[in-house]
Amino acid sequence: MMYCLIVDDSRTIRKVSREIVESLSFEVEEAENGEAGLSRCRARMPDVVLLDWNMPVMDGYSFLKELRRSPGGGMPKVVFCTTENDLDHITRALEAGADEYVMKPFDKAILAAKFQELGLLSESLSL
Repeated sequence: MMYCLIVDDSRTIRKVSREIVESLSFEVEEAENGEAGLSRCRARMPDVVLLDWNMPVMDGYSFLKELRRSPGGGMPKVVFCTTENDLDHITRALEAGADEYVMKPFDKAILAAKFQELGLLSESLSL
């Protein structure tokens, strides 16, 4: 079973994201900020990370840069899920190693499509 780590400071976003990702047959863990997310990655590297940009302690951009420098950190796909939609943020995220960028709010269809594009989900499991 594929493993997804959701890194977001909003408990509500984590809950909704968890429900969507679990419905796509992924095992899910959560972290409330980038620092906690890195700790979870050190314990077990996920197949994919859903990542918020603006968080206390360590933001998503710092998390991503640190993740990509760590052993095994190049492996997980990273999907930024954020309200930051200006070209500068998107460019910075992709340059730091993000694989995809999704605007909040998102739904199951949007996330399933991104997971398919990244090779994490077959079409038969998406909906």
